[in-house]
Amino acid sequence: MSAMPKIIPISELRQKASDVVKTISRSRQPVFITQRGRAAAVMVSADVYEQTQQEIDILRLLARGEKEIEAGVGHDLDEVLKEADRLLGPSPS
Repeated sequence: MSAMPKIIPISELRQKASDVVKTISRSRQPVFITQRGRAAAVMVSADVYEQTQQEIDILRLLARGEKEIEAGVGHDLDEVLKEADRLLGPSPS
Protein backbone atom coordinates (compact mmCIF):
# COMPACT_ATOMS: atom_id res chain seq x y z
CA MET A 1 0.00 0.00 0.00
CA SER A 2 1.27 3.45 -0.83
CA ALA A 3 2.29 5.84 1.94
CA MET A 4 -0.53 8.31 1.23
CA PRO A 5 -4.01 6.87 0.95
CA LYS A 6 -6.22 8.09 -1.89
CA ILE A 7 -8.99 10.25 -0.45
CA ILE A 8 -11.85 11.72 -2.47
CA PRO A 9 -15.02 13.56 -1.51
CA ILE A 10 -18.32 11.86 -2.24
CA SER A 11 -19.16 14.62 -4.73
CA GLU A 12 -16.15 13.59 -6.83
CA LEU A 13 -17.23 9.95 -6.60
CA ARG A 14 -20.65 10.92 -7.96
CA GLN A 15 -19.07 12.73 -10.90
CA LYS A 16 -16.35 10.22 -11.70
CA ALA A 17 -17.67 6.88 -10.41
CA SER A 18 -16.57 4.91 -13.46
CA ASP A 19 -13.04 6.35 -13.36
CA VAL A 20 -12.75 5.73 -9.61
CA VAL A 21 -13.83 2.10 -10.00
CA LYS A 22 -11.34 1.57 -12.85
CA THR A 23 -8.54 3.07 -10.75
CA ILE A 24 -9.38 0.89 -7.76
CA SER A 25 -9.53 -2.24 -9.90
CA ARG A 26 -6.23 -1.45 -11.61
CA SER A 27 -4.26 -0.31 -8.55
CA ARG A 28 -5.80 -2.72 -6.00
CA GLN A 29 -5.47 0.17 -3.51
CA PRO A 30 -8.38 1.39 -1.37
CA VAL A 31 -9.99 4.78 -1.88
CA PHE A 32 -11.33 6.59 1.15
CA ILE A 33 -14.57 8.48 0.54
CA THR A 34 -15.30 11.56 2.61
CA GLN A 35 -18.63 13.22 3.29
CA ARG A 36 -18.69 16.68 4.84
CA GLY A 37 -14.95 16.40 5.41
CA ARG A 38 -15.13 13.16 7.40
CA ALA A 39 -14.31 9.60 6.39
CA ALA A 40 -17.57 7.90 5.39
CA ALA A 41 -16.55 4.78 3.45
CA VAL A 42 -13.70 2.87 1.91
CA MET A 43 -13.89 1.40 -1.60
CA VAL A 44 -11.79 -1.61 -2.60
CA SER A 45 -11.79 -3.83 -5.66
CA ALA A 46 -13.86 -7.01 -5.57
CA ASP A 47 -10.66 -9.08 -5.70
CA VAL A 48 -9.18 -7.29 -2.70
CA TYR A 49 -12.45 -7.63 -0.79
CA GLU A 50 -12.65 -11.38 -1.47
CA GLN A 51 -9.01 -11.87 -0.48
CA THR A 52 -9.56 -9.92 2.74
CA GLN A 53 -12.64 -11.97 3.60
CA GLN A 54 -10.69 -15.19 3.00
CA GLU A 55 -7.90 -13.97 5.28
CA ILE A 56 -10.42 -13.07 7.99
CA ASP A 57 -11.94 -16.56 7.74
CA ILE A 58 -8.49 -18.12 8.19
CA LEU A 59 -7.74 -15.90 11.20
CA ARG A 60 -11.06 -16.89 12.79
CA LEU A 61 -10.22 -20.56 12.30
CA LEU A 62 -6.78 -20.05 13.82
CA ALA A 63 -8.30 -18.30 16.83
CA ARG A 64 -10.84 -21.12 17.22
CA GLY A 65 -8.02 -23.66 16.94
CA GLU A 66 -6.05 -21.94 19.69
CA LYS A 67 -9.09 -22.03 21.98
CA GLU A 68 -9.59 -25.72 21.20
CA ILE A 69 -5.92 -26.45 21.95
CA GLU A 70 -6.25 -24.65 25.30
CA ALA A 71 -9.35 -26.73 26.03
CA GLY A 72 -7.51 -29.95 25.13
CA VAL A 73 -9.60 -30.66 22.04
CA GLY A 74 -7.71 -32.39 19.22
CA HIS A 75 -8.35 -33.03 15.53
CA ASP A 76 -7.08 -35.57 13.03
CA LEU A 77 -4.19 -34.11 10.99
CA ASP A 78 -5.67 -35.32 7.67
CA GLU A 79 -8.95 -33.50 8.41
CA VAL A 80 -7.08 -30.32 9.31
CA LEU A 81 -5.00 -30.43 6.12
CA LYS A 82 -8.09 -31.04 3.96
CA GLU A 83 -9.81 -28.05 5.57
CA ALA A 84 -6.71 -25.90 5.03
CA ASP A 85 -6.56 -26.92 1.37
CA ARG A 86 -10.24 -26.07 0.95
CA LEU A 87 -9.79 -22.64 2.54
CA LEU A 88 -6.51 -21.73 0.91
CA GLY A 89 -7.39 -23.13 -2.53
CA PRO A 90 -6.16 -21.28 -5.59
CA SER A 91 -5.47 -17.64 -4.79
CA PRO A 92 -7.30 -14.98 -6.86
CA SER A 93 -4.62 -13.29 -8.94
